[in-house]
Amino acid sequence: MPSLPRRPKLPKLPLMDRWRALSASRRSMLVITFFALVAVTWPWWRPTSAGIPLITEFPTINTGVIMVVYAIMAVGLNIVVGYAGLLDLGYVAFYAMGAYTAGWFASLQFSQVNFHLWSTALPATAGFHISIWIILVIAGLGTALIGILIGLPTLRLRGDYLAIVTLGFGEILPQVARNGDKLGGFNLTNGPNGITPIDAPGFPGLSHVTGGLLPGSFLDVTNRDYAYYWAALVLLAITIFTSLRLRDSRLGRAWIAIREDETAAAAMGVPLMRTKTWAYATGAFFGGVAGAYFASFKSSTFPGDFSFNISAFILSMVILGGMGNVWGVIFGAFFLSWLNQEGLANISHSINATLGTSFDGPKYSAGIFGLILVVTMLVRPEGLIPSARRKAELHEGVHEEYLYDIEHGARIYDEQGPEE
Repeated sequence: MPSLPRRPKLPKLPLMDRWRALSASRRSMLVITFFALVAVTWPWWRPTSAGIPLITEFPTINTGVIMVVYAIMAVGLNIVVGYAGLLDLGYVAFYAMGAYTAGWFASLQFSQVNFHLWSTALPATAGFHISIWIILVIAGLGTALIGILIGLPTLRLRGDYLAIVTLGFGEILPQVARNGDKLGGFNLTNGPNGITPIDAPGFPGLSHVTGGLLPGSFLDVTNRDYAYYWAALVLLAITIFTSLRLRDSRLGRAWIAIREDETAAAAMGVPLMRTKTWAYATGAFFGGVAGAYFASFKSSTFPGDFSFNISAFILSMVILGGMGNVWGVIFGAFFLSWLNQEGLANISHSINATLGTSFDGPKYSAGIFGLILVVTMLVRPEGLIPSARRKAELHEGVHEEYLYDIEHGARIYDEQGPEE
């Protein structure tokens, strides 16, 4: 029996051509999956040295936890600033409220009581000791409620006036924390001494069931920073998912409409106060969650941790990365928090070793961060990884171009008459 002719093999397309042939959504999914795998496996393959010029070593796992926590706060602030267009200069207040919530319900602060709920603390330890995972929910809901109470009278303001009010709110909370040990004879915040120690996260009772996969306490793990890092990644993933779903929802479209033109949004039936309050409360929720988790990671919280510089720092992450774009904001958070923790010190050390100088990078961190923002605003005012809408607004100049076309067309009409 004669054999059938073989089908000729089609030549394989080059890798870049195959990449371009994919749809935009599939390309985005592949990129997100790649970076997610890199982030999850980072503790296992992290190299101790970097082959990148000026960067002597990659971030440690401890720095990685801080970077992820700042990313959670930056994504939360992006809902307020990037989606709804509300300039918030007091976001550190929500971070502080979340941290003190963890201090109240997972420490010896209120030693007159003895209440334990799925906690990693010893049963005989005095005070409230509730599981950190429950406290994260309590902190988020509590800060969201406070955000609503503060937002109702203040969100009627616009622009600079709103920024000034939120700035005042951010300055009040640290003072309350610093003097909260003398509130009518009641010690609420322990004053300048802060609250320490704060219980660690963990899964008491599940360690034996899961064969040690879920530790009873993060302090019992050999490399406890690994456990903190992976738990922070889970919280960041939940924050990203919620932010993206809200952005694509009816509420998210209302936020963007208010950001673009508040008067037009009101004319189209968007309830301004309710919509703004939802944005403020949602951003506050994630700020409270990040604050509570960070306090548990540090095992302490102090009034000095909540200065205005933190609010400006988180806002810089949003602006640098690209307002309105979750992935840009995360990049900005990772980059600036790494510079603040290790990057400036490592880069200045590399420069000094090469040139024989004595430059102290961390000493001039504020000026360096300011310079980075100024250069970014001059070169890429929309941010490093902007949203498509934001990029079109700043580069295409839709409104100006449209008005120019009208004027140009009217002049031609006056000079030549209507075209045939």
